[in-house]
Amino acid sequence: MRIGELAVTVGVTTRTVRHYHHLGLLPEPERRPNGYRDYTLRHAVVLARIRRLTELGLGLTEVRDVLADDAGRDLAEVLEELDADLARQEAAIRERRDRLRALLDREGDLPAEGPVSPELAALLTGMAHGPESPMAARDREVLALIDTVASPESRQRLMAALGSAFETPAAVARAHEVYALLDALADAGPEDADDPRVDEAARALADCLPDSLLPETDLAPGLDDSFLRALYADVAPAQAEAIRRAMRMFTERGR
Repeated sequence: MRIGELAVTVGVTTRTVRHYHHLGLLPEPERRPNGYRDYTLRHAVVLARIRRLTELGLGLTEVRDVLADDAGRDLAEVLEELDADLARQEAAIRERRDRLRALLDREGDLPAEGPVSPELAALLTGMAHGPESPMAARDREVLALIDTVASPESRQRLMAALGSAFETPAAVARAHEVYALLDALADAGPEDADDPRVDEAARALADCLPDSLLPETDLAPGLDDSFLRALYADVAPAQAEAIRRAMRMFTERGR
């Protein structure tokens, strides 16, 4: 058989056949006097086996192991590993579909920061009940970032703890009072660190943080100090100072 005939017989392209030759998966046939390759039934059998194995999901390196006479593993072992890998992929796909379904079931009530976890979606819904605030909008963006990079355990703990700050109308009102105090510092410069409004905002923020965060005061799990420096740099100097003081007050509260 010529290479084109072999390819058509097995259902692959001639480029694929040449690629398998290059990788050493398919042995080179003898050549006719005119220089053309002369493929035999054995080549068709091997090529068909390669096709079946790749269609099952094996990589070409694994196919080489299966085909090699001195392979340390037999076909059953390779296929068991492939089955386990496919099971892991199946579980991951199922989890992603569950998350998508949870978002779709919100019937249009999707947060602008989404897609996010169900825990954060519930928290953002609570935060939305109140006047619009630049600092609240920034908080929502930061929470979406934490939602992405934190471990599932840390994210769930953090969102559950912060959710208590918005679980009642009174708590929501208090949280938005804090945002208003911080928003009022937007135009204050570094020279205004002694402005009494800074300390007022810091105390209000510290008081607003739920006690459930005290056993573990890392308010941004999965993020390092460089993130906090970037956060402080992203707000006005007086706002950054108020947040720093609030964090110190909060930490001291847990001692």
